[in-house]
Amino acid sequence: MAVRHRLIKAEPAVVWEVLADGNRYADWVVGTGESRPKQGQWPQVGASIEYEIPLGPMRLANQTVVRHCEEGTRLELEIMAGFLGTARFSIELREWGEYCLIIADEHPLQGAGAVLHNVGVEALIQVRHRSMLARLARCCEERAQRRPTPSARQTRTGEAPGHA
Repeated sequence: MAVRHRLIKAEPAVVWEVLADGNRYADWVVGTGESRPKQGQWPQVGASIEYEIPLGPMRLANQTVVRHCEEGTRLELEIMAGFLGTARFSIELREWGEYCLIIADEHPLQGAGAVLHNVGVEALIQVRHRSMLARLARCCEERAQRRPTPSARQTRTGEAPGHA
């Protein structure tokens, strides 16, 4: 089972905003082409997105389905990769001081990926996760930098922005 951790320098709410945007899936998932909603409202249970994976001159049509969602803290997906089979991908968000600790866990469920799963495949998944989590961190940290931050006075007094 490929488990990888990454500290993202953004609040968990910012990380969740990126994960909850199905149109941004291809921005952080390695190997996917443009993603688009297929069914339901992402990231609600049962919702899905579809995308293509370019493999040289070929393109594999894949989809990802939400199997479990705890808003703001956990998203569990089933990746349906055609002849390669399916995989479970879980991403957990934990508050870590002012940042977000991500715990990603992926393992094959059925099909060729499950039958051929071995130490070598596990190593490839680890390399893929390192790149994927770096891309997710970049998306989230850029988003966090664009967000307005409360002034020191608003933080001290609890005032809403725009009120004096």
